[in-house]
Amino acid sequence: MAKREEYESKVEAWLLPLLEKYKFELVDVEYVREAGLWYLRAYIDKEGGITVDDCEVVSRELGDWLDKEDFIADSYILEVSSPGLGRPLKKEKDFARSLGKAVEVRLYRPINRQKEFTGALKAYDADTVTLSMEDESELVLEKSDIALIRLAFDF
Repeated sequence: MAKREEYESKVEAWLLPLLEKYKFELVDVEYVREAGLWYLRAYIDKEGGITVDDCEVVSRELGDWLDKEDFIADSYILEVSSPGLGRPLKKEKDFARSLGKAVEVRLYRPINRQKEFTGALKAYDADTVTLSMEDESELVLEKSDIALIRLAFDF
């Protein structure tokens, strides 16, 4: 297991009972390098949405634990936030919650010269995602070909 995955899984395992206590949901944990800096990010959510105060509570407790355990060798910036409107679908519960809703899909490689699709999430399984398109056709995509899938939103 790479250090990135090790850090993410340790943080996720520690966060789950804490978030359960506050009735929050863990959306994702990521340890990424951006512009030469390492970031440890935890995305949390709850019914009705996450507030800044919710993020602060989790950030303090997580930060204290990380300082005590000190298992991340690099210096990093800790961020705890809401997943936002463009929340990606990553876990089974994300897909289940989004059935019938409009989603945007970005592929790694184009299909018929197109890399981006929008349609209603009709079905999914371990390997595929099925979209119901505007013209009432169905598009079945392999999950391994999907770079990003998230709820579509109109302004």
